[in-house]
Amino acid sequence: MDEQKQLVLVGMDYDAGAKDDKNLETINQKQWVNDSSVDHKGRRPLRASTGVWKAALFIIAIEFGERLSYFVISTNLIVYLTKVVHQDLKTAAKNVNYWSGVTTMMPLLGGFLADAYFGRFWMVLISSTIYVLGLILLTMSELIPGLKPCDVVMSGSSTTTVCHHRSPKVHEVVFFIAIYLISIGTGGHKPSLESFGADQFDENHAQERKKKMSYFNWWNFGLCSGLILGVTVVAHIQQKISWAAGDIIITVVMIATIVVFCAGRPFYRYRKAKQGSPLSPMIQVIVAAIIKRNLPYPSNPVQLYDETNHPTPLRQTDKFRFLDKAGIVEESNKEEIEKAVSSISTQSKIQRNPWRLTTVTSVEELKLLLNMIPIWLTTLTFGICLTQATTFFIKQGTHMNRKIGDGGFELPPASTFCLAAIGMILTICVYDRILVPWLRRLKRNERGINILPRIGIGMAFTMLAMVIAALVERKRLGVAHSSSGKTLMSVFWIAPQFLVYGIGDGFALVGLQEYFYDQSPDSMRSLGIAFYLSVLGVADFLSSILIIVVDRVSGMNGRSSWFGKDMNESRIDNFYWLLAGMNGMNLIVYTLLARKYTYNNSIKNKISNTGSNDHV
Repeated sequence: MDEQKQLVLVGMDYDAGAKDDKNLETINQKQWVNDSSVDHKGRRPLRASTGVWKAALFIIAIEFGERLSYFVISTNLIVYLTKVVHQDLKTAAKNVNYWSGVTTMMPLLGGFLADAYFGRFWMVLISSTIYVLGLILLTMSELIPGLKPCDVVMSGSSTTTVCHHRSPKVHEVVFFIAIYLISIGTGGHKPSLESFGADQFDENHAQERKKKMSYFNWWNFGLCSGLILGVTVVAHIQQKISWAAGDIIITVVMIATIVVFCAGRPFYRYRKAKQGSPLSPMIQVIVAAIIKRNLPYPSNPVQLYDETNHPTPLRQTDKFRFLDKAGIVEESNKEEIEKAVSSISTQSKIQRNPWRLTTVTSVEELKLLLNMIPIWLTTLTFGICLTQATTFFIKQGTHMNRKIGDGGFELPPASTFCLAAIGMILTICVYDRILVPWLRRLKRNERGINILPRIGIGMAFTMLAMVIAALVERKRLGVAHSSSGKTLMSVFWIAPQFLVYGIGDGFALVGLQEYFYDQSPDSMRSLGIAFYLSVLGVADFLSSILIIVVDRVSGMNGRSSWFGKDMNESRIDNFYWLLAGMNGMNLIVYTLLARKYTYNNSIKNKISNTGSNDHV
C-alpha cells in the first residue's frame, strides 16, 4: 500500500514538473524571441522592446524617402530625356527601360551580398550612401555651369543649342553616371530593407505572424505615400522652379530618412549573414544527386539524412525526386551515423563530405527555388505591362490638356502617376482592413486569400488597364488628328487606366513581394525580394526588345511604324492591345500553374495554406 502511494506521489510530481516545464516554455515564448535573431548587442531579443511595428515604422520611413526620390526620377525621366536632353520618343523610351531594367536587376547582386556577407542592416547603410552620392552628382549636373544641360534658343522656326563653351555630351554623361549610381544604391537598398522589415516579425508567434501578413500591405502604403508626394509637389517644383530645386529636395529628404533609420537601431531584430554563398548548398545538392544517380531510392524517406538542429527544417516532398538521392546515406557513412546515435550525439556533428551527402532541408530548399521558376516566368508579361506606366502613360499625359480650373495651374505630366498610387493605397486599405478579416471568418484561412490567387487577380486588373489605355489613346488620336493638334483632350481621360493599374498593383505587386519572401529559403530572404524585383528588371529589358521588334515589323513594306517621332504620329493604342492580348494568354498559363502549386512546407511554418494546393 505504501509503495502504491509512493508511485502516485511520484506520478503527481512528474505531472507537476511537466506542467512547470510547459509553463516555463510559454513564459519564454512570451518574453523572448526564439527565431535565431539577435538584438543590437548580439543578445536574444526581448519581445516587448524589439521588432514588430515599433521597429518596422523606422524601416518604412527610409523606404518613404527612397521611393520619393526614385519616383521623382523615374516618372520624369522620359520627359527629361525628350525635353532637356532632346532625344526622340523611341530612344527616350528605350533609355528609360534600360535604366529601369538595370535598377531592378541590381538587387540580385545586392541581395546576394546581404545574405552572404554584410547582413541586411549594414547592406542598407552601404547602399544608401551610394544612393546619396548619386543624388548629389545629379544635383551638381543641374547647378554647376560646366555640367548644366545645353540651352535651346528659339529663333523663328529654327532652334539653336547653346552649350556654354563645352561639348553638348558632358551633361548627358554626368547625368547618366548619376542615375546609374542611384541604380547601384537601389540594388542593395531595396531587397535588404524590405526583407529586414519582414524580419521584425516572428513567424512562430501567432500574433506577430498575423501582423507580418499586414506588413507588406503597409510597406507599400508608405511607398505610395512617397510616390504621391514626389510626383505632385516635387514634380511641380521641378516644372515651375527648376529641375535642380527638385533634386535638392529629394537629396535632403533621403539623407534625413537615413538618420531616422539609424535612430531605430536599438529596436531592430537582426539576422546574421550566413558568411558564405547561400547558393553553395544548392550546387552541392545537384552534384551529390548526380554522383549517386545510380543508387536505389530508399523505401522509406525517413532513411534520408537530415540535421536535427536546423533552425527552419523542411519536410521531404515528392517533387523533383531525383534530387532526394543527394540525401541517401552510403554504406561508408552508416557506421559513423550509428556510432553518433548510440553516443546520444546529433547527426549534425557527423563528419561528412557535403558534395556527396546533403541534408533533406538543403534538398528541399533547392526544390523551393525550382518551384518558383515557373511562377517567375509567367509574371514577366505582367511586368512588361507595368513598364508602360512610367513611359507611354506619362507621355500620353504630355499631349493632353493638363490645366486645372481657370487659374492656369498646369498639372505636371509625372503627377498623373499619383493616380496609380491612389488606386494602390485604396486597394491596400480595403484589402487589409475589410476583405482579409471577412475572408478569414468565411474561409477560416489565416491569410484570408492565398498568395497566388491574389497575384492572379492583380494580373487581370493590369490587363484591363491596357484595354482602357488603348481605347483612350485611340480617342485622343482621333481628337488630335481632327483638329490638327489644336484641341486637346483633358488629362483626366487617362485617370481610369492609372486607377485600374494601381488596383492591379495592390493585388499583384504586394502579392509578389510576399510570395518571393515567404517561399524563399530562410537564408535567402534578401535574394527572395531580389527575385521579385528581377521580374520588373527583366520585364524592362523585354519591353525595350519588344518595342524594337514591333517598330521593325509594323514599319515593314513602307507602312508607318507604331512608334513615330512623337505620340501624335504613333499608334501606341495598337501596342496596348498587343500587351493586353499577351497578358490574357499568359494569365491562362499562370492559372494552370497556380492550381498545382504547393507552398513552403517548413515544419515551423504554421500558416494554414501550407502544403495545400492553391486554386485561382
